[in-house]
Amino acid sequence: MIIEPAMRDTLFGVSTATITTVLLKKGLRNVWMRGTKPVRPGQPRLLGRAFTLRFIPAREDLATPESWSSPISTRAAIEAMPEGCITVVDAMGVTDAGIFGDILCARMAKKGVAGLVTDGVVRDLAGVLGTGLPVWCQGAAAPASVAGLTFVNWQEPIGCGGVAVFPDDVIMVDDDGAVVIPQKLLAEVAAAAADQERMEEWIMTQVNAGASLPGLYPPNADNIARYKEWTKAR
Repeated sequence: MIIEPAMRDTLFGVSTATITTVLLKKGLRNVWMRGTKPVRPGQPRLLGRAFTLRFIPAREDLATPESWSSPISTRAAIEAMPEGCITVVDAMGVTDAGIFGDILCARMAKKGVAGLVTDGVVRDLAGVLGTGLPVWCQGAAAPASVAGLTFVNWQEPIGCGGVAVFPDDVIMVDDDGAVVIPQKLLAEVAAAAADQERMEEWIMTQVNAGASLPGLYPPNADNIARYKEWTKAR
């Protein structure tokens, strides 16, 4: 599913912090994925449909190097990833086994995958950075995934960083981490986020002018009226 260009442009103009506020107002509190930190500073803000992968705890008869050649493997999942998707990997928060290394990340970058988000870690960190694939994770570890995890499937509902993520949900990532936008709420969230961002822009002009916060943030009726006049004058 393609995100409409106008909606994409709108969402690129807001932050994950704004998105979490908008979703909070809609009753969704648990949308920010814990442990999803940018692997290097200055990674671009990204927006894309979720392509999900799921690991479970390692079981010695299944989590073997030979499993990497199985039809159900991370290698096969990567070949199914569409251009522009954001890969979201449920690694159960495991931090002592890297889910992907430089070769797998290089293949993802070659296929046009927009980025990788996981509550786990990667391995071959220098090589991963060299691929140019933007990654949000908990860091790096030398052992391979099979040292602590068993890969089971892709494109099914997962939990990443304590958050439910369904295939084709919309993922936004920036310096504050990764947020999921339920696909059915995308249009509503985009519209509300644009207004929230404009409102906060106006509030910042008032703060910079010396205004105090009570009644301004959040705005009372008088300040909402002033904000509306400001938007008309723009």
